[in-house]
Amino acid sequence: MATGSKAQGKKLVIVESPTKMTSIQGYLGDGYEVLSSVGHIRDLASKKDIPADKKAAYGKYSIDVDNDFDPYYVVNDRKTKTVAELKRAVKTANEVLLATDEDREGEAIAWHLLEVLKPKVPVKRMVFHEITKDAIKAAAENTRELDLALVDAQETRRVLDRLFGWDVSPVLWRKVGSGREGAALSAGRVQSAATRLVVERERERMAFVSASYWDIEALALKGTDAFSTRLVRVDGAQLARGTDFDDSGQLKKAVLVLSEKDAQELAAAVITAGEASVSSVEAKPGTRSPKAPFTTSTMQQESGRKLSMSAKHAMSVAQRLYEKGFITYMRTDSQSLSTQAITAAREQAVALYGDRAVPANPRVYRSKSKNAQEAHEAIRPSGEHFRTPSSVASSLDRDEQRLYDLIWKRTVASQMSDAKYETTTVTMAVEAGGKKAEFTASGTVYTFKGFLEAYEEGSDEKRSDADRASDQSLPALAVGDVLGVKDVEAKSHATTPKPRYTEASLVKALEEKGIGRPSTFASIIDVILDRGYVSKRGQALVPSWLAFSVVRLLEEHFADLVDYDFTAALEDDLDAIARGEQQRTSWLKEFYFGSEGHVGLRNIVDNLGEIDARELNSTPIGDVATLRFGKYGPYLEVPDATDPEAKARIVNVPEELAPDELTPAKAQELIDAPVAGDRVLGENPENGKLVVVKDGRFGPYVQELEPEEPEAVDEATGEVTESAPKKKATKKTAAPKPRTASLFKSMSVDSVDLETALRLLDLPRVVGKDPESGEEITAQNGRYGPYLKKGADSRSLDSEQQIFDITVEEAVEVYKLPKYGARRASSALKEFDADPVSGKPIKIKDGRFGAYVTDGETNATIPRGETPDDVDFERAKQLLADKRAKGPAPKRTARKTTARKTTAKKK
Repeated sequence: MATGSKAQGKKLVIVESPTKMTSIQGYLGDGYEVLSSVGHIRDLASKKDIPADKKAAYGKYSIDVDNDFDPYYVVNDRKTKTVAELKRAVKTANEVLLATDEDREGEAIAWHLLEVLKPKVPVKRMVFHEITKDAIKAAAENTRELDLALVDAQETRRVLDRLFGWDVSPVLWRKVGSGREGAALSAGRVQSAATRLVVERERERMAFVSASYWDIEALALKGTDAFSTRLVRVDGAQLARGTDFDDSGQLKKAVLVLSEKDAQELAAAVITAGEASVSSVEAKPGTRSPKAPFTTSTMQQESGRKLSMSAKHAMSVAQRLYEKGFITYMRTDSQSLSTQAITAAREQAVALYGDRAVPANPRVYRSKSKNAQEAHEAIRPSGEHFRTPSSVASSLDRDEQRLYDLIWKRTVASQMSDAKYETTTVTMAVEAGGKKAEFTASGTVYTFKGFLEAYEEGSDEKRSDADRASDQSLPALAVGDVLGVKDVEAKSHATTPKPRYTEASLVKALEEKGIGRPSTFASIIDVILDRGYVSKRGQALVPSWLAFSVVRLLEEHFADLVDYDFTAALEDDLDAIARGEQQRTSWLKEFYFGSEGHVGLRNIVDNLGEIDARELNSTPIGDVATLRFGKYGPYLEVPDATDPEAKARIVNVPEELAPDELTPAKAQELIDAPVAGDRVLGENPENGKLVVVKDGRFGPYVQELEPEEPEAVDEATGEVTESAPKKKATKKTAAPKPRTASLFKSMSVDSVDLETALRLLDLPRVVGKDPESGEEITAQNGRYGPYLKKGADSRSLDSEQQIFDITVEEAVEVYKLPKYGARRASSALKEFDADPVSGKPIKIKDGRFGAYVTDGETNATIPRGETPDDVDFERAKQLLADKRAKGPAPKRTARKTTARKTTAKKK
């Protein structure tokens, strides 16, 4: 955290982000000192931070559920220095202005600052929704009191999520985890509903039955003009379209379904006829109105559709644009624009597209949300005169330019005139083989483009041909015109299931169902991706079998908690608390302990009864096999048809296979496929055992096996008469486990040879003895890669091949270097100038879990959807700032702690 002078009598302004400090300081001048809290300064305590005398009350959740759900807060370990500097600044200030963001979370951060700093001078709340000189000065002059209703709403949400997560997640660990690392599984009231949405869509796809149908397409000719037509009726009977079939492949109404033979014969008859007569021409005028300016949700959706940005990445870019002063606050439910913004948008539209570009009266948009107070306006370019994208390009990086351009276009278009068009539909009849075949064609012509000059909203994936709009131009036609017909072709079609959710369409679904807040959608999607519940295939979100098990458990045992209407009702209740219409304590009591008509979370958890984990993690795949989800992922369990008592066979399921692709036919294909990699490499000359290479569930490996006993053969006939008896292992003389060794990443089951296999089986390899200590040094492969070991001291190696090649002299040199730090040449993928906060150079490195940005003190993972090539110096600084603001990840190992002063909330 940067600090300025602490002259007596200045007003202290505390903002959240260090990025804002310089700009705001410049706008306010020397009479103010601007400092940053770098996000939250305290949160609910972890169990280890609760003093012994408070364990009884706060020990389970850091919340005393029996005393009005009183939370126990502690200052973040990494914020003690920040808090100390803020306290010193408060002592010399004559007034404190809490200028955190104007949403609920910002209000809560301001309240926490007030509780921890305890200033003895006047304290005011300073709010603004854009970082411009006029807006900041106006905010400093027009302060307000802290909104405790907003604080209560945010605190209720935090308490609610803690209770839900800490009560339900352990059930997942026990019943779904099956030995998986517990931290990888979690339940949350909103993330669970989002996961359920994705799983339900996949279930629909799995149950979907495709239907096939045929139609005929042809080109109609009038002179030199040609346009596309499609068969719609035969002898007056309507031809089937994709929308006429339901998801089970059945017709929803009486229509004509052509077979392939019928379609081919009719197409041949149309070719023979060679001409068509126009039977009707219908022209209809229409208008299209522009969409409202961006809210958080619609910005995330359009950024996904048009810019291929993930919701999280779009929010990160928008945060930078806001903090640099280019757009208004990006967490908002509001669709409205201020009078200043409407004037700016209309002025720019007229300047760029002429006087007709705007309607006589400004457009006013009303927000759908009952509680759209998160910000005063929609997301728009900042200032009273909008800067065009070209004028700001030099000040922004590539992603910032693209998103600013999108926001600018959407805002300007929102105040522009309606687009006007005319759609013409032509029907043509062909007498073909004694049948009357009717074809239609449509064309749309815009007579006035209006707002489309600036912007057109994107759309999500469509399911059928009926969803496709025709944009072809039609020649002037009149009833009775005779047209030529050519390129007649019978075409086969098949209905398709609903498309999987993309981030954009999932955000839209969450908003429509009222699940979560728009400002949380990005983090919801990020969580379900990180937990392994969902993965991305292109833009599509594909649920894992793990997600199926989690959702099944929640549906069967926590039905109310994942019910969409119930989840949306919780959001409405939180909104009511924010408006001061509902009391925090009474609402939490009803949610947790229950009331008439509501069971309550505690009662549900206390009365779960028996949960069959095996049944929970099982899905029948027809009559072929059972899909099970175990400790190491999904697999097929195939019973022995000839012996029901025999142990079922295990068949791996490829990780890239989506659930809806695991049909009974595909399962049978996996079962019948030869086992890859079971290849005999030869005999170990030292012990006579066979060495084989296998491709197992956990990767390829080599193994030693006892040779098969020789069979007795009749020399005269060449037939096997009997096998030599095999000795059975008893409990007292259990057979030793065969030696196994994993293949290096650079090896494959197809190319590994006997010599390499024997070297792998002999690992760890003794490199030699340290000449000074006499300790033995070994080289081996581990979970995190190749390494050397000397007693309890280990050192990483640069490559797996070094396990075989490194000499004792080279190993000794490795041990002479520091265990951490610059033992090797710089492994950075990119290097930048010093970070303004830490003063240390920023680097991009490749880690175990992917590329990350670091300044040596803070590590920030590069988000999904971004690559190291996309990250420049500005983006790297922002990632580090975001990570510092977020605070450290919770530690999972116990450590010795020193007593610290904690700040419990006082009512």
